[in-house]
Amino acid sequence: MAGLDADRHMQADADEWQESEEPVEHIPFSHTRYPEKEMVKRAQDFYELLSKRRSVRFISDEQIPMEVIDNVIKTAGTAPSGAHTEPWTFVAVKDPDMKHQIREIIEEEEEINYMKRMGPRWVTDLKKLRTNWIKEYLDTAPVLILIFKQVHGFAANGKKKIHYYNEISVSIACGILLAALQNAGLVTVTTTPLNCGPRLRMLLGRPPHEKLLVLLPVGYPSKEATVPDLRRKTLDQIMVTV
Repeated sequence: MAGLDADRHMQADADEWQESEEPVEHIPFSHTRYPEKEMVKRAQDFYELLSKRRSVRFISDEQIPMEVIDNVIKTAGTAPSGAHTEPWTFVAVKDPDMKHQIREIIEEEEEINYMKRMGPRWVTDLKKLRTNWIKEYLDTAPVLILIFKQVHGFAANGKKKIHYYNEISVSIACGILLAALQNAGLVTVTTTPLNCGPRLRMLLGRPPHEKLLVLLPVGYPSKEATVPDLRRKTLDQIMVTV
C-alpha cells in the first residue's frame, strides 16, 4: 500500500507540471558587424565606462526619471535564460513608507547577522568597506529595485513550468542591470539581504515561487559620497588564454 501511495503521489506531482511546449519558429538573425578599428574602440570605450562603476552607499534623495528605470530594467530583461524562461521579476519601489518598511526589516535582520550569524571573519573582512547594519540609503535612494528569481513559472493552463538555471539566469540579468545603470549615470550598491527574503516577499505581495536574490538602491551619488580606494585585478590575473 505504501508503494501504491507513493506512485499516486509521484503521478499527482507530475500532473502539476507542464510538458514541453510546441516548437518555436526560427527567423533570420539580424547582425551589425563593425569594422575592426571601430570594434576595438567600442570595446575600449565600454570598458572605460564600466571600470568607473563603484559600489556607492551614499545616495542622494534627488529624484530620477522613471523612464530611465523602465529602460534599464528592460535592458536587464534582454539577458539569456535557461530555455528562454525569463525567470525574473523586478520590483521598483518609490513609495517612501514602503522603502522605510523595507529598511526596518533589513536593519533588524542585519544587526543579528553582524552580531551572530556572519561570524568574526566575515565581519572583519567588511571593516575596510566601513559597512554595518545601518542602511540609510534604503530611505534616501529615490528607487529601490528588488530582483526576485522565479523558481518555477506557470503555463497558460495553470500547470507549473520548469525554470532551468533560474538563479544563474537572474544573476546574469543583474549584471546587465548594473551595466545599464552605469551607462545611465546612476549609482547603486549590490546588496543581498541575508534572512530577509521571506518577509520582504510578503511585504511586497510577491507569490511563494519568487525568491529575493538582490536589492539595488538606485540614484545619484550624494555630494559627500566616498568609496574605498580599491584596485581591481589586472587582466593577466583574471584571464587565461589557451
